[in-house]
Order: sequence, then structure tokens, then C-alpha cells
Amino acid sequence: MSAVLAVLTSDPNLLRCELHRLEGQVLLPGESRGNAAGVGSYADGEVLMRRFSSDEALTPESLAPPHESAVLLCHVGKLPLGGSPEENTQPFRARSWLFAHQGALEGFERLRASLLEALPEFLRRQVRGATDSEVVFAHFLKRLRETGRTEDPRLEAELAGALLAGAAQELDRAAAKAGAVHPSLLNLVATNGHVLLATRWGEAPLYYTRLEGTEHCEVCGLGPSTPETQPGVGAHRRRRAVVVASQVKRTAGWVELPQGTTLAVSGDLQVRHLPAP
Repeated sequence: MSAVLAVLTSDPNLLRCELHRLEGQVLLPGESRGNAAGVGSYADGEVLMRRFSSDEALTPESLAPPHESAVLLCHVGKLPLGGSPEENTQPFRARSWLFAHQGALEGFERLRASLLEALPEFLRRQVRGATDSEVVFAHFLKRLRETGRTEDPRLEAELAGALLAGAAQELDRAAAKAGAVHPSLLNLVATNGHVLLATRWGEAPLYYTRLEGTEHCEVCGLGPSTPETQPGVGAHRRRRAVVVASQVKRTAGWVELPQGTTLAVSGDLQVRHLPAP
């Protein structure tokens, strides 16, 4: 099973500090070692992508980008047989959007041609890899395009979350109609650098937690005895973050999303649960 980790923080300068707090809580790459690991983040309005080699031991802090970023999205999994790392490693990117999928769309090989045919030509051309995940992303982008707000930084988290959930439901129904015996597993995570979305569609769990400010930070060498005049103390106390993860070491402090639920996190870190459409 692949693993997904996403962080939206109130202070882009402290993303590494937040990732360090997840050490011992989040499991990467999950139950089995993956051979494709990718990380997406944002810097000065640009989306930056990194890939890790299959022999690197990953920890949350090791994912931290060298620049400040309010958002990070990581996916660790296995490439399809003969799959190109450049075209198949998640997260996938389309302009400002990053997307990761844990699971599988049942009967994808039977559905692939019809699902691609249902896409606008420009989205069809963007699908370069062999995975169901990239096609799922394209169907989410199709729904975004229909709103006319794909690149709108003010796009409401609830609206974007409803579109993500709608894509999962539509594709699962298409699989069932095509004769799939089992429900699809579509745990989807997406962000445009301003909002964070996570849909749990299927049996596999998906969790989230909130990180509140504290004066303690091993990365920056801060503790309860650090003088108030020390730079960074105030910023660490004010920091907040919302974290989504598919694999956690222990569930204490984490909230498991109910099946069919979408988590919609706005830029001010307000968290809302959206029921299945």
C-alpha cells in the first residue's frame, strides 16, 4: 500500500519544524518499501517537485524542501511494471495543483479508454503515464475547469473539496457499472497551495491531526527555558498546521476520516468535514 503525507502550515518558514514533530508518528513509505517517492511544495508562487531514489530511507523531516513553503504533499509507492519515474511518480502536477492518490480504481484497464474519451482534449493530452491515479486527477481537473476557477487563489475549500469527492464518486460508479466486483479505493489528496483537500473513498483509513504552537523545537534549539527575547520563540508559539496522513504509527491524537468523507482545510486552517455527495 502506498503512503500519502500532506501538511498545510500557517508559517512557511517553519515547515521543517512541523515535519520534525511528525517523526515517530507518520510511517513512510508504509507497510512495504516503495520505489517511487515524490514531494511537491511551493516557493514564490511556483510549484517545485522533487523525486527521491528508491534506496533512500525517508522520514518526515527528510522531505522538507530547501525553501520556505506553507504546503507540502508527498506520495511514496511502487511504479507500475516498466513505468517511467518521470511520468508515473506522484504527486502529479497541473499548474498550481498538486494531487496524490492512494489505492486503485477497480477495473481501470477496461475503463481507461472511456475515461480518457470523457476528458477535454487538453486534459487528455496531459495524461502521459500508465496509472489510474493520473486519470483520476484529470477528472478532478475537469470538474475544476467547469467552475472557471481552476487558478483562482480564492477558491473556497468547501467547493474544491466537493469537486474532489464528486470525482471519486463518479469514477467508483463507473467502475461498478463496468462490472467491478469490489468498491474502488480512492483516497485522494489535493492542494493548490492555498487549501488542502482529502477524500476517503473506500476501506483504507485516512487520518488528519492539528498541530498547535509550542515554544519547544528541537530543530531550532528552542525549549521552555529559552529567553523570550530569542528570535523565533513568538513565531513557534503562534504556528499552527493541519496534517493529513494515510499511515500513522499510533492513532492517538489523530482523527480518522469516516468513509465517504472529505476534509476541506482553508488557508486560515479552518477544518470542515464534507459528507459524501
